[in-house]
Amino acid sequence: MLHLPDASGLAHRFSSHYGQARARFCAAADELGTICQRVTVPHPGVGPQGEALSLDYALLGSHDASRLMVTQSAVHGVEGFAGSAIQVDQLKCFSQSGLPEDLAILHIHAVNPHGFAWCRRVNEDGVDLNRNFIDFSGPLPDNPDYEEIRSLLMPENPDQWDMANRRLAEYEQSWGGARFHRAVSGGQYVDPAGLFYGGDAPSWSRRVLERLFIELELGKRERIAVLDLHTGLGPFGYGELICDHPSGSLGVEIARRWYGDNVTEPALGTSSSVPKHGLIDYAWQQAFGDKVCFLTLEFGSHSFTNLMDVLRRDHALRASPGSPVNPERIEQARQAMEAHFYPNAIDWQEAVIFRSRQVMSMATKGLSAEMQT
Repeated sequence: MLHLPDASGLAHRFSSHYGQARARFCAAADELGTICQRVTVPHPGVGPQGEALSLDYALLGSHDASRLMVTQSAVHGVEGFAGSAIQVDQLKCFSQSGLPEDLAILHIHAVNPHGFAWCRRVNEDGVDLNRNFIDFSGPLPDNPDYEEIRSLLMPENPDQWDMANRRLAEYEQSWGGARFHRAVSGGQYVDPAGLFYGGDAPSWSRRVLERLFIELELGKRERIAVLDLHTGLGPFGYGELICDHPSGSLGVEIARRWYGDNVTEPALGTSSSVPKHGLIDYAWQQAFGDKVCFLTLEFGSHSFTNLMDVLRRDHALRASPGSPVNPERIEQARQAMEAHFYPNAIDWQEAVIFRSRQVMSMATKGLSAEMQT
């Protein structure tokens, strides 16, 4: 009889809610002792049970290490189930003897704790954090195609949803997939109640992250590898490595050297993602230039059609602040969001952890190889 390794334990890294995920992350970091520095940054809001919220980070290794590996979870709150599980797994599997002397690791847990706790993709202000990293002192990015279809994305009358869906399908056929997806998800700055809204000012999470850049003196590092952990887009269970560095740049060159043909580029049309405004990638690129290689590790789940449906319905329930809230419909929306971004499937969860270990190994080997040259 053929005996294969049992992968079922990999799914045990996942938590059922934000509070459990945070507790597991903190415990795993604290178990490492003095090799790991853990810091909590309290969030001003609370979770659905009145629980405290926070961004937490764990720094392993020397503050003076010239190379740094970084992971970020829950930039899109509800996507934190997978991101947190990956970070807990990395902490649990950490071996001090396996960390090169000149390499440190930073895990940033729950960049958007409000969205994680409430099972929403946006933050406490309805802002998509991954569209918030723009220069708000100048003209805001324009997305005229979004304005043309905004009323169809969230029709005021529930009886109009079927009609709106048909019209949206017609737009997609007429415009083509790339233009349609950019219109819908590329980022917009005119509709605070709408999807993929980038905000009108830097968010709490952005301010905290930019403060960490300074407090942790990340600019002193010679090379930084960042993996931003996301779910919901692409083939079921596959972890796509998405590179939004400018085409032909050193960031792309390093990404391909470390990760090979795994890397896709939205700018070239090779990715399941399209080019977007205000990505968190750009904050790292602007702060550290050619020192940083930033990639999004995106784990696919269900179809793009389902993604848009759950997001549209989630936003529609909250589009009119002051209007009566139906707890049953809110719970239905929460369950639909969780089902899309955190599938209740053992094979999906196992695939996420396995792939994340593979990619983290590629990143640390790439950093280590550069130290030897």
